[in-house]
Amino acid sequence: MNHARPRLAAGLIASLAGAALAIALSATHAAGSEKPQEAPQASLADDGLAPVLGSSANDRYIVVLDKEAPGKSLRAAKADVRAEGANITHTYTSVIDGFAAKLNSQALAALRKNPNVAYIEADKPVQLTATQSPATWGLDRIDQRDLPLNNSYTYNATGAGVTAYIIDTGVLTTHTQFGGRAVSGYTAINDGRGTTDCNGHGTHVAGTVGGSTYGVAKGVRLVAVRVLDCNGSGSNSGVIAGVDWVTQNHTAGSPAVANMSLGGGISSALDTAVSNSIADGVTYALAAGNDSGANACNSSPARVAAGLTIGSTTNTDARSSFSNIGSCLDMFAPGSNITSAWHTGTSATNTISGTSMATPHVAGAAALYLEGNPSASPATVNNALITNATPNKVTNAGTGSPNRLLYVGTGGTTPPPDPEPTTCSTMPETETGSLGSGGVAYHPGTNDYYYSGAGTHVGCISGPSGADFDLYLEKWNGSTWVVVAHGISSTSEEKITYTGTAGYYSWRVESYSGSGSYTFGLDRP
Repeated sequence: MNHARPRLAAGLIASLAGAALAIALSATHAAGSEKPQEAPQASLADDGLAPVLGSSANDRYIVVLDKEAPGKSLRAAKADVRAEGANITHTYTSVIDGFAAKLNSQALAALRKNPNVAYIEADKPVQLTATQSPATWGLDRIDQRDLPLNNSYTYNATGAGVTAYIIDTGVLTTHTQFGGRAVSGYTAINDGRGTTDCNGHGTHVAGTVGGSTYGVAKGVRLVAVRVLDCNGSGSNSGVIAGVDWVTQNHTAGSPAVANMSLGGGISSALDTAVSNSIADGVTYALAAGNDSGANACNSSPARVAAGLTIGSTTNTDARSSFSNIGSCLDMFAPGSNITSAWHTGTSATNTISGTSMATPHVAGAAALYLEGNPSASPATVNNALITNATPNKVTNAGTGSPNRLLYVGTGGTTPPPDPEPTTCSTMPETETGSLGSGGVAYHPGTNDYYYSGAGTHVGCISGPSGADFDLYLEKWNGSTWVVVAHGISSTSEEKITYTGTAGYYSWRVESYSGSGSYTFGLDRP
């Protein structure tokens, strides 16, 4: 599929004006006529400028540089916008190359003209999602296959030797639940409090990951990474700064997990940051979100395919009414009425609910696995937990959701085997291709694009080891192809899940470095 993308026929362009063209395309397809016979070369912006994703009411943006930009480009770009009066708040060097800043119109315009800028994203708010509610039953549930609960939690590992990064509101590290195992790491919140928790959410999450009474992994080392303030609010730029710090500071080759019980709207920059941190060896547990049955594929970082995205259940194995659903979930875990440590005192506790409470059960389970398998990659950890989960226990799991419930025990009833996990080679549609270094190919079929109604598109590539292949999903906007989602980790394994409106779509595979054969897989709405 290395042939060049053709252009729209001149006759069609001449006969239709801009707005009318879009209407005609929609109407003719609805009537069953043929697809446009030709389409233009893909581009991020019609005018050659770096695209701005979203709008910012407070002029705060995340600037992401192109992966091929020269080494001094970051410093130069920052100097240029400072000269225009911009205020830079964060600099990223590990999970993405770029920075966050408050940009006036002149600085924004200058950056859009900078050829080394890949895109500029409006810095959106991020928040935790936990609901106050009137013992810990969660640990009791995850060590047994079936109900009823037996009022005990049996474990053969403690997570000793594993580091768990709590990317949240901070942690009360002096809480007795942590026994000196919790330390301060990094704060993106400039209020003088450091990583101290003034909200409670982060301490509660840390207690579920590794508290002596309430924790899954009772010997894990806990590191506070504060990215949300006393109200439980923050920004994507601050969260990316926390992920960047984790990636810089975790010891290469040492087992590490990260818990992100937070989320917001779709952010390509945040998704890329988390994906690259996972590629660097950190296993991530991600909250699905608490939007009462909404599709988790529409929020970040929940939609990151390489992470473990977690929904919430009640003590009767029902999906919690607040839990999000969908194909981006990997499993469920207890999340309703969970008791854990609290920030108001060194022995304080609280009982709250949310996918925020379900997720640290899985982060703790990952730490248990890593104690016995310290060199396991995040993909291996994910597969081990997913394979070991108890199937078909969650009632009303939700459309597209995997019916799997976290299990960390070794005894009890042996569950029936899960079907083999979906890989590129087992997707509903598959194609193969080959790229040289710097090469580009388009999919699917001979036309390299397709029309689809509204729904979720899933695409993936599996390429050669040692190479860096990237995957892009593009949508026709009536005059050009626009990138709507991408996977750009440092490997040749990429997966994208995107929910969009009806229209024409195309998939682009690029070799950033390396060469060889690959498999492309597609599941369209």
